[in-house]
Amino acid sequence: MKVRALVLNTFKEAIRDKVFYTLLLFAVLVIIVSVLLGGLSLGVNEKIIKDIGLAAISLFGVLTAVLVGISLVYKEIDRRTIYTIISKPVHRYEFLLSKYLGLCLTLLLNVTAMTMFLFIVIWFQGYSLSLVLLKAILLIFCELMLVTAIALLFSTFTSSTLSAVFTLAIYIIGHLTTDLKEIEQASRGWLSRYITNFCYYVLPNFNNFNIRAEVVHGVDISGVYLLGVITYCIFYTAIVLFISILSFQRREFD
Repeated sequence: MKVRALVLNTFKEAIRDKVFYTLLLFAVLVIIVSVLLGGLSLGVNEKIIKDIGLAAISLFGVLTAVLVGISLVYKEIDRRTIYTIISKPVHRYEFLLSKYLGLCLTLLLNVTAMTMFLFIVIWFQGYSLSLVLLKAILLIFCELMLVTAIALLFSTFTSSTLSAVFTLAIYIIGHLTTDLKEIEQASRGWLSRYITNFCYYVLPNFNNFNIRAEVVHGVDISGVYLLGVITYCIFYTAIVLFISILSFQRREFD
């Protein structure tokens, strides 16, 4: 019951944030722009709408997770309301997990709203809604769950600005894992090979969640691949949340 109340409170706090609606508006505008750009390209209108639409859901979802997520714990500390919360019969891990689940609920609302708008645009343009499109959006939401966990981790021990920088850096590097492997194979020095190899295996591989190319070209994604990526997301997110709880448990509040 305590966790449920904290989750709902986090959800209400997040959707009242102006950043949430600003980013949602930008995502809608980007999807509208994709229609205009598609109209300028003969024969590829549907591909452009789907590609840019999915990219907008992913990008603005990540920005929401980072900008809203990093402030959830920081605001409690900055306003000193954390003292009131931890003085009550609420464990620190319950507080942290509630913040995470509340933001995931917010992101679910965010992704659902953008998805409905994209579907309306695709339907209005006379194109079909494929199952692989839904699979792509499911993986985008899994990606956002992992990004949220990473943002929450950094927010437990550093400032909101640094949390945003670190989270976005990991997100960008996580989309360059293929390049990291190529760099590791081309490197001659043992130190550079070690560092790139370490980053390749330790940092999250966000390329696993990106199937926009398959959506655009109408290639179906197998259930085995989908289940594998979801399992990877759950496993990695669980590890990050566990580290976040350990970090928050050790933190001293002056």
